[in-house]
Amino acid sequence: MGIFINRGNADFQRILNGEYVDKTGLIAVVNRTLFTEQSMSCVTRCRRFGKSMAARMLCAYYDDSCDSRSLFAGLEIERDASFEKHLNKYPVLYVDMTDFITRFKGDDNIVTYIDLEVRTDVQTAFPDIPGEEGDDLMKYLLRVVQKTDRPFVFIIDEWDAICREFPSGSKGMDSYVNWLRRMFKSVTANNAFAGVYMTGILPIKKYDTQSALNNFREYSMVSPRKMSRYFGFTKDEVRMLSERHGTDFDELVAWYDGYQIGDEPSMFNPNSVMQAVEIGRCRSFWSGTSSFNIVSGYIDMNFEGLKDDIVSMLAGNRCGVDPTGFQNDLKEVHSRAATTGARTSVTSPTMRWRARW
Repeated sequence: MGIFINRGNADFQRILNGEYVDKTGLIAVVNRTLFTEQSMSCVTRCRRFGKSMAARMLCAYYDDSCDSRSLFAGLEIERDASFEKHLNKYPVLYVDMTDFITRFKGDDNIVTYIDLEVRTDVQTAFPDIPGEEGDDLMKYLLRVVQKTDRPFVFIIDEWDAICREFPSGSKGMDSYVNWLRRMFKSVTANNAFAGVYMTGILPIKKYDTQSALNNFREYSMVSPRKMSRYFGFTKDEVRMLSERHGTDFDELVAWYDGYQIGDEPSMFNPNSVMQAVEIGRCRSFWSGTSSFNIVSGYIDMNFEGLKDDIVSMLAGNRCGVDPTGFQNDLKEVHSRAATTGARTSVTSPTMRWRARW
């Protein structure tokens, strides 16, 4: 078991030790992308929507250093035709970018540390395959695959953490874009990886990384493709939890049925539902997962009538937003809808949640 490679299945075991709603069907969706032109996936959703739990589940499933069969016994993925084909068949790399942000906050050399630490860990796992002078992570991974004929599965949690920390045009951001391009855009990437799975808060197109990562297939809350029912809790899953814990189902619906994602008309924030059934009382849990100070300045600016719209939504009204071309983030504000600033009749899922909250 390494720090970044083949971490085993203990993390997923801890998840199963608690209250677990079966989302293993996500594995089947990812399995269908392996060794295809769509093998690189970027899955983005809001905070506290189970991104890291999904990443740890995938690690446990693919990791060839452990036997995870018993962990998935009786779960949805066990009934899928692809279950046996990919179960514990690959060396798995797992990198949580927030860990590096915590340790090297503001350091423009952060990407150098990422590449060095991950490469050193991989070399430890393959002691019979020596590195060479001038190796970077990608070059060493290719050497391993050439010797073992076993491509990697690479899972990156919070891929956009560095993008949120370093401004566009900074050395840190430029280095990260170049590193991503080196890892995933080169012609040799398909040789190194059976599949790549990244999670984050905001889509690739929000940053200057779009040209570096345009070979990734994006799954977002606006366009989830076949992953919509894995982005949160469905109404049936919430009903099951309410019956199990004796919690008022109608109250859970009134508080947390706030998203329409893809073809799923009612999606619930998992963190809020789990906390509500645990304490037996509904509260505004999601609003406490991040500091209001992060966005209060932008609200006070009332850019394009933002503050007015929030007041209107709190009064029960709706705010029209076209999220398909949305280019705003916490560093730059361009417009309220797409790139034109025009009001539209499309309602963003997050806006609908805020209006109902």
